[in-house]
Amino acid sequence: MKRTTGQDRSITRHWRPATQAVRGGTWRSEMGETSEALFLTSGYTYDNAATVAARFAGEEDGMTYSRLQNPTVQMLEERIALLEGAEACRAQASGMAAMTTALLCQLSAGDHVVAAKAAFGSCRWLVDHLLPRFGITGTTIDANDNAAWEAAIRPNTKVFFFESPANPTMDVVDLEFICSLARQHGIVTVVDNAFATSALQKPMAFGADVVAYSATKMMDGQGRVLAGAVCGSDDFINNTLLPFQRNTGPNIAPFNAWVVLKGLETLDLRIFRQSENALQVATFLEGRVPRVRYPFLASHPQHALAIKQMKAGGSILSLELDGGRAEAHGLLDALQLIDISNNIGDSRSLMCHPASSTHHGVGPETRADMGVGENMLRLNVGLEDPQDVIDDLDQALCAIGL
Repeated sequence: MKRTTGQDRSITRHWRPATQAVRGGTWRSEMGETSEALFLTSGYTYDNAATVAARFAGEEDGMTYSRLQNPTVQMLEERIALLEGAEACRAQASGMAAMTTALLCQLSAGDHVVAAKAAFGSCRWLVDHLLPRFGITGTTIDANDNAAWEAAIRPNTKVFFFESPANPTMDVVDLEFICSLARQHGIVTVVDNAFATSALQKPMAFGADVVAYSATKMMDGQGRVLAGAVCGSDDFINNTLLPFQRNTGPNIAPFNAWVVLKGLETLDLRIFRQSENALQVATFLEGRVPRVRYPFLASHPQHALAIKQMKAGGSILSLELDGGRAEAHGLLDALQLIDISNNIGDSRSLMCHPASSTHHGVGPETRADMGVGENMLRLNVGLEDPQDVIDDLDQALCAIGL
C-alpha cells in the first residue's frame, strides 16, 4: 500500500471538514483506485521471519493481524480522527463496543464514575450493572445541573461519562464547564457525541478528553452496518485503549468500515439537511402535542447552550403525549410514511417508543429517573420532503383524536 500524494497529516489536518470527509486518511495501492480499497483479509504474509519479529516488537510499521491493523479500518480511523480534531482514533464493532471499551480500558476495581442519568438505555446499563460487577461504582446525576457534577466527585472518581444531546430526552450538557471541572480534578471526560457527530459539535474543542461514537447512526447514515469509534490523544488511544482492544477484540469488520467511509463522504450534506427538516417538523409538532424536545427550538430549556455548542440541532427530536403508552402506540400504528424503528441517524424518518424498546431493559424505576416516560416518542427525521413527514404526523395525530 502507498498513500496518496498530500496525505501527510500535517497537510490533511488543515483541510476543511467537507474535504476531510471525502479525502481524509485515503490510502491507495499500486492499482491507483479512486474509491478506498476493501481489504477482506484476517492475516498478512511477510518477506522473511525477521520482518515478522520486527513488526510484533513494534520496531517496524506494517500489518500483522486484522484484529490489530487492517488497511480499510485504518483509513476509517484516520478520517474520523481528522474530522474530530483528535490525535488518534480506534474503530469498534458497534457503538456499544465503543462505549464499553472507552470505559473499561481505563477503569479498575475501586474506581468511581459520575454519569448523566439521562442516556441511551445500554449506556445507563453499563453504569448501573456492568461496572459494579468489576468493583467500579457509579453515581448518576442530572447532567443539566452543573453543581451536581462537582458534588458527586469523590477522591476515587476517574471518569465523567455523558451524552449531549442525550437519548431520548435531548438534554444538552454544558461541555465547557463539565470538561473544565474534570480537568481541575484529574478526571477523564468521555462524551458520547453520536447525536451530533463532529459535523455539528466537537466536544474536544470544549476540553473533552475522549469522544465515543455509534458510527451506526449518522456516520453510516443509511441503516446498513454496525460500527463504533473512540477518539482521543495518541497516548490514550495507543497506550490505554489499544491494549484493551488488542486483547479483547471488539473490532470492526473491514466491510463495515468501508461502508462507513462511504457514509462519511455525505455526512455534512445529510446532517445539515436533516437538521433543517427536523426543525420544521419540531415546529409543527410544538403546536399539536403537549411537549416537544429539540435543541434548536426556543422552547428547549438549554436552547442558548445548544446554539453555543452546536452548528445545528441534528435529526432527532422527542415528543410527549398525554395518553401514556396506549396513545403513543396508537400514533405509531397510524403512521403511513414514517417507519416504526428503534434506529436513528438514518436517511429515512423513523419513530419509536423508547420505554418499550431502546430503554425497556433498564426497568421502570430507572426510566422514571431518566425522564423517559410511557408518553414519550422519539423521532429521527430523514431526508424525505419535510412536508410529507409533517402530513404523515398530522394524519396520525388526527387518527388518535389529536
